[in-house]
Amino acid sequence: MTKNVPSVSVTYAQNGSSTKSNELGMRAMQERAYEKRGEQYLLIKSPPASGKSRALMFIALDKLQNQGLKQAIVVVPEKSIGSSFNDEPLSNFGFWADWTVEPKWNLCNSPGTDGGKVKSVGAFLESGDQVLVCTHATFRFAVEKLGVEAFDNRLVAVDEFHHVSASEDSILGSQLNEFIARDKVHVVAMTGSYFRGDAVPILLPENEAKFDTITYTYYEQLNGYKYLKTLDIGYFFYSGSYADDILKVLDPNEKTIVHIPNVNSRESTKDKHREVEHIIDALGDWQGTDSETGFQLVKTPEGRVLKIADLVDDEAAKRDKVSAALKDPAHKDDRDHVDIIVALGMAKEGFDWIWCEHALTVGYRASLTEIVQIIGRATRDAEGKTRARFTNLIAEPDAAEEAVTEAVNDTLKAIAASLLMEQVLAPRFNFTPKTKASGPVEGFDYGEGGYDPDKENVGFNEESGQFQIEIKGLAAPKSKEAERICQEDLNEVITAFVQDKTAIERGLFDEELVPEELTQVRMGKIVGAKFPELDAEDQEAVRQHAIAALNLTQKAKEVALSTAEEGETTGNTALIDGVRKFAMDVRELDIDLIDRINPFGEAYAILAKTMSEESLKQVAAVISAKKVQLTPEEARDLARRAVKFKQERGRLPSITSPDAWEKKMAEGVAYLARMKQEAANG
Repeated sequence: MTKNVPSVSVTYAQNGSSTKSNELGMRAMQERAYEKRGEQYLLIKSPPASGKSRALMFIALDKLQNQGLKQAIVVVPEKSIGSSFNDEPLSNFGFWADWTVEPKWNLCNSPGTDGGKVKSVGAFLESGDQVLVCTHATFRFAVEKLGVEAFDNRLVAVDEFHHVSASEDSILGSQLNEFIARDKVHVVAMTGSYFRGDAVPILLPENEAKFDTITYTYYEQLNGYKYLKTLDIGYFFYSGSYADDILKVLDPNEKTIVHIPNVNSRESTKDKHREVEHIIDALGDWQGTDSETGFQLVKTPEGRVLKIADLVDDEAAKRDKVSAALKDPAHKDDRDHVDIIVALGMAKEGFDWIWCEHALTVGYRASLTEIVQIIGRATRDAEGKTRARFTNLIAEPDAAEEAVTEAVNDTLKAIAASLLMEQVLAPRFNFTPKTKASGPVEGFDYGEGGYDPDKENVGFNEESGQFQIEIKGLAAPKSKEAERICQEDLNEVITAFVQDKTAIERGLFDEELVPEELTQVRMGKIVGAKFPELDAEDQEAVRQHAIAALNLTQKAKEVALSTAEEGETTGNTALIDGVRKFAMDVRELDIDLIDRINPFGEAYAILAKTMSEESLKQVAAVISAKKVQLTPEEARDLARRAVKFKQERGRLPSITSPDAWEKKMAEGVAYLARMKQEAANG
């Protein structure tokens, strides 16, 4: 039996701004990026379908024409994405030049005419032509062979930049560090998800500081669409075989991409072809294969014939035929060309099917980046498409399974992914300390009564998708870098926090948890590790901003879901109303109050409603079995907080205090004292 987990539903204004073009043919994000075209190092963080490839074309043409660069090299992770950089007649839409790539220099299509692709890169560098497109792999080999100096005075544009990492094992990451150290190339890096599933940073902090960042949020992108209005993100639990339950979440009337599980995963039956057959059987009667496209034809019980593209087939000729039919430009705008796509490793990053309404993924995906990419398949704007959804179908933990711990881990990861996506899809938070000098910010709507000088206020600007929130006692960032992190990188901090196993396990299942252990100590530790170059005050400011963003989203979701359950219409402002309502319901919106909220409390409430009681107990038992006592490092963190407590209150925390957090800090001090005593006694 499957159960719906209404993790989050975000509704947008459909104001059309993100799809409108200016006189140069640029959409909102592209215009924002083009304004920074003179910068040597650019990082474009922008969702799938926001037009990153065309933004690069505008910037690259200006660098070649007006900034004296010799050539532009566009680097993509896989050959199929190379088509995003095909010829584009930009002058038809108002720009002063067209984007053209000589066929022999698009190494995603061309085999390389000069004795292989790496030799072709060398030949291109010697030629008078201006643009080359190749894969990350070809570029890595070319740099290894030719050296970084061969690329001087050129633009290197890296698409899907999250594939790079600062790890020593990442060749492309190391080469990028060399390019930056030499300082003779221009770099444009583009990504729809500037975080990795493995929590390894993409760039070294000192290199990242050299990049000018263009951030275009999911909220701006979706709010500015013309047709798509609502995006639902949910996870479902099932028991038994997923193929038996799939029709409970797969609606044959929705244009759907189904990603079946990896053969090594727990959810897989280990026979991917049988799984595809099972899905086809569940949908109706097989009518044969379309000779032109290779699509499977299936007649539903209602008499409709579905066209299903099977990208799982191992037979290369068959799969290539189906893949080519999906990419056929003649059918790009044809909604009826295909109904359902079933894929395993394909149809994710860079896959463009604007009609997709439902991305259904079976089994947990190890990487949050992959989940963002999959969701991006369903968030294209298309006529008549008002709603889109992402569903993660996950096996419920089963006591009989040996792999119960793995099942628990998958559940925790799915919750982490859901929490992160809520953050990514929400409007942007700008936090300011509430002081006597505070006043309303122009362009922000402060709700029914307007701005109240005697209270903490919440303002919202619908067009820019930004909140302006006053919080009493909030630490303001002092350095430029801390300010930038608070404005642009809070999601990266939150990603690291929700992926922290200890934090999520304790937040969901430790009944004795004092929330400050997570919000102050755990988050503080993560911020310290992520931004060691910041001083203690700035680290604390970043910590407070990140936890405020996470907890206010969770409180807003709680309000929105309870409103929906009570049958009230939530309209397109549910999340916004939720933030406002929470701020109004509390006596004072201060940082201490925010620190006292368990960031995983609402996720647990959803889990408790949707997972069977037996499974929930089992998950809790698995986690509490590994409960560990206080570590010396945690005790030191608590003792540091106790010193701050003493500075504010004039006394140390008391071990007998009725306040759980004060008692916890006192335990930290006592633990350290005990350790010192034991060390002194030898």
